[in-house]
Amino acid sequence: MKKTRYWFTLCCLPLLTWAVGERIDIARFSQGELNGWQTREFAGETRYVLERSAGRLALHAESSSAASGLYRKVKIDLGKTPILHWSWKIENVLAGTDERTRAGDDYPARVYVVFSGGLAFWRTRAINYVWSNRQPVDSRWPNAFTGNARMIAVQSGPGRVGVWVEERRDVREDYRRLFGAEPGNADAVAIMTDTDNTGTAASAWYGDIWFSAE
Repeated sequence: MKKTRYWFTLCCLPLLTWAVGERIDIARFSQGELNGWQTREFAGETRYVLERSAGRLALHAESSSAASGLYRKVKIDLGKTPILHWSWKIENVLAGTDERTRAGDDYPARVYVVFSGGLAFWRTRAINYVWSNRQPVDSRWPNAFTGNARMIAVQSGPGRVGVWVEERRDVREDYRRLFGAEPGNADAVAIMTDTDNTGTAASAWYGDIWFSAE
């Protein structure tokens, strides 16, 4: 399934964000909010539901041989707020998979940032921040289905399974390194836990997501 290509067709959705000072909230799962998030199925349906884990309210994702994601249309000026923050926790990795191939293009957790090409949809690009199954942390590679999407292993392997991990990425700098150009505005954020290509199962948790100044 060409999972990544879907995010290149996002358009005409309401822009719903919460801004406080130089912080722009994209997801406030800890407040029980799912406003503005839309579902996209690729192969079966990953279950996403707000639940508590050790007293913490977050978005719980469960996937079994399935791939569907949640996305929000946003407009983020990376010149002002280039830093993406989020937290996540996984319950397992997908052992024995090679994520650089189409047959292995599954992850227990991933966060996308999408840059629209407007009417020139073929110019739309995406950064995938993934919890890799086996690739070294901070390694980078083209998505198995399209050269317009690049993968970054932010976490890798089972060493931190069951542990909440706080992440911080400079999206503007990552875009420069991955695509060799200056980014425009970020136009969408998406999350996905997917297991359709490998026929496996995964469970993960997503915390709040926001952008901030440097």
